[in-house]
Amino acid sequence: MNLRFVEAFVWVARLNCITRAAEKLCLSQSAVSNRIAALEQELGTLLLDRRHQGFRLTAAGTRFLNYADRLLELHFELRSELGTPGQQPFSLRVGGIETVLHTWLIPMLNQLKRDMPKIEFDLTVEMTPALNEQIRRGGLDLSFSAIPATGDGIINEALPPLEMVFAGPVNLAKRRLTIDELLKLEIMTFQRGSQPHIALLEKLRTIGAGDKRVHTLTSISALTRLAESGLGVATLPLAAAKTLSSTNKIAILRCELKLAALPMYASYWDTPSFTHLKQAVDEALKFARNYNAAE
Repeated sequence: MNLRFVEAFVWVARLNCITRAAEKLCLSQSAVSNRIAALEQELGTLLLDRRHQGFRLTAAGTRFLNYADRLLELHFELRSELGTPGQQPFSLRVGGIETVLHTWLIPMLNQLKRDMPKIEFDLTVEMTPALNEQIRRGGLDLSFSAIPATGDGIINEALPPLEMVFAGPVNLAKRRLTIDELLKLEIMTFQRGSQPHIALLEKLRTIGAGDKRVHTLTSISALTRLAESGLGVATLPLAAAKTLSSTNKIAILRCELKLAALPMYASYWDTPSFTHLKQAVDEALKFARNYNAAE
């Protein structure tokens, strides 16, 4: 039995869509359909009921899905136990919000590259809703975002939240800013609708400053440049602010108003795949856990 055909069936069943499964496997729709048809012919039974709009699993297909998962998992265990590391190049499709890019995503990719020299990365930096939609559709193998993704077969792991701070021109770091002093300054944060933006607005409402004007920007680099110019203060992840303060004329500000931490989740598929891909996801998760714990 060709395991590539089995894998095609599993992804079609999990994603409930041949098109999305084809995107996930980097195949054409006809190739995926042909693989499933060949599998059905070998088993001597239909796995997909194609009479309905789209399709649904037959009774045999539902039973076979359980065996298919176990078969792929056993294949993974055998390859891990007996296989030779680094047999072939492979791609890891990983996504993250920009906060992750400026904290631990790059060190994580460097570590994976050292441990798995033949890995290549397909990297996506987007807002949380876009990342969650991409992983739901099977377009990503792993994503790091501020809200867990939803979907059958997707695993979400809560990582330690990222501490958020105010950063601004170095001259403002000489003393602790009171709330009144902070409110007299221009405040900048991440793009409208992002978790840091929503959390900041809620924090301002709790202190009776719900009408305070807040500027939103689409990148941490832009926030840093504007804060450095003296336009105002920016909300940044503490880890990113530490790094950026060493290369830019900004400082982490001591402030009476404490920002809410940014939630962080890893989302990935609970479906066995190629040995190296599963190992890469596991190693990436291990790095993220240890990095956040160290912080």
